[in-house]
Amino acid sequence: MTPHDWSQWPRTAEEARAIQAQLAGSLGERPLDGPVRNVAGVDLHYDPARGLAFAAAVLLSARTLELVESAIAVRPIDFPYVSGLLSFREVPAAVEALGMLTRPPDLVVVDGQGLAHPTGLGFASHLGIITGLPTIGCAKSRLVGTHAEPALERGARAPLIHKRRIVGSVLRSKTGVRPLFISAGHGITLDEAVDWVLRTDGGRRLPEPTRQADLLSRCHSLKG
Repeated sequence: MTPHDWSQWPRTAEEARAIQAQLAGSLGERPLDGPVRNVAGVDLHYDPARGLAFAAAVLLSARTLELVESAIAVRPIDFPYVSGLLSFREVPAAVEALGMLTRPPDLVVVDGQGLAHPTGLGFASHLGIITGLPTIGCAKSRLVGTHAEPALERGARAPLIHKRRIVGSVLRSKTGVRPLFISAGHGITLDEAVDWVLRTDGGRRLPEPTRQADLLSRCHSLKG
């Protein structure tokens, strides 16, 4: 991945909203344009006392879900917490962590939203635009939209609808557990996103890439 120039990264909510509106207008679903041999997971945890973000990127074999490599990036928190603008707080550290991997991922699963966001530019979508990588938003809770409750069986899904448009899928990734909220981030369709979440769940509620990234980033944030 080409290193990103963060000198022009917005520092205020006003600047971020202007960029968000510009980028959101260019988003849309499109099919994956190549085979997926490996899948990365990205998640972040914070140490507010020190003002640091800990971003983890783990790379797994798409076939076996075995860990190939992992990386941790630690960066100062340069953007304030503002509702709806979380990606401007998280993307820099996530990009740095992905850039530390020795091989580029074919697909990235993000603990967060993609198109299922008030502006359509969730963390997964923003990360995909910056890196050029296909991304999936896999969230544990709903940010926007309405939906019916999916059936209790694994693989059951219901459309997530926002402003009369399907922006995601409410997916039962494991029988009898709370569903996940899946949305296309960048460079992928919603059906492909749902398929890859199910392919990588390893029998658990959460897909293995983000589950491992969560554990790694949490561990490093606690020990510093």
